[in-house]
Parts: sequence; C-alpha cells; structure tokens
Amino acid sequence: MGLGNPGPQYAGNRHNVGAMVLEELARRAGVRLAPGKGARSRAVSGEGRLAGRRVVLAVPSTYMNESGGPVRGLLDYHKLPPEQLVVLHDELDIPFSAVRLKRGGGEGGHNGLRSISRSTGTKDYLRVRVGIGRPPGRQDPADFVLKDFSSTERRELDLLVVEAADATELLLTAGLEAAQNQVHPRT
Repeated sequence: MGLGNPGPQYAGNRHNVGAMVLEELARRAGVRLAPGKGARSRAVSGEGRLAGRRVVLAVPSTYMNESGGPVRGLLDYHKLPPEQLVVLHDELDIPFSAVRLKRGGGEGGHNGLRSISRSTGTKDYLRVRVGIGRPPGRQDPADFVLKDFSSTERRELDLLVVEAADATELLLTAGLEAAQNQVHPRT
C-alpha cells in the first residue's frame, strides 16, 4: 500500500512519496492500477507478481488520514492478514534520501499510519519508511509534508523512489532482517 493524497495538486508533495514508490513497483510488475468496486472502491489497485511473489499493489483514493478504510477493505477482500501488509510512506524522522524498513512500532504522528493501525487493530505490519527529513526552521511539519519537494530534492527524487522500490522487493524476497542488513547501511 503506497500512501499519499489524491489529486494532481498533491502529486509532487513529500507526503505522496509512498504512492510514488508504489507506482514504480506497479510499473516493474506490469500491473495496471485501476479503481476497484465494492470493498475495493476506495483505492486504485492491481494484482500481479513482484519479486517472485503474488502481490496486490494499491494506493488509497482517500486523503492520507483516511487510509485505514481502504486498507481494511482490501485486506478483507483478498483475505489477507495485516501481518502481510507492507505500507510505503514518507518519514519525517529519517533524512531525505534514506530508506528504512521495520515491522510495527509507533506512528510518529503520521496520520495515515494511525488510521491504518486503527482500522486493522494492530501496528504489527511491515513498513518501508522513505526519508523526507525535518522541516527547516520553525515550519509546521503538517505544512512541510504537503509541499512539493525542493528543486534540489527533485534532482535526487527519482533515485530515492528506485531505492525504496528496490528495498521493497528485497523485503519480499529476503525477509525483514536480511533486507534491513542490506538496505540500512546503504542509505
């Protein structure tokens, strides 16, 4: 599940980096993301194979703070436990261009994660944390995440998206601990 906000006005925002990574994974897997019906209606999603595994790739079509409903709907529809959920999201507490992997833990003020934890009844899901860094000066973090990447960051953004997609594939093939051992020293 790649987190972001819907609409073209948010497409380049820092808060949408999770959706950007998910779109890269869909491209690699040859999966077309399309609006769903019924329980899947609040996300664009598609099924395919990625890193040798059957996957459901999705981006909620709701705002970030309402991500839990679409996640729950997709998990229920596909009969998947939350432990198999991988959430791709922006992370203020990690420097820009770094990627970190983990299972569970707190939400760190991230309203998308808070909504997912609430709707699934657990915090025990996998996370691909894509570093966007802290806001400069006294800028409000809520404003910072809803701004586009700076021109300097945009020069590195494509590489960051590729590295986060690579880390996600490694997570699927090697498991959490082995993937952490390879990804964390690198970024």
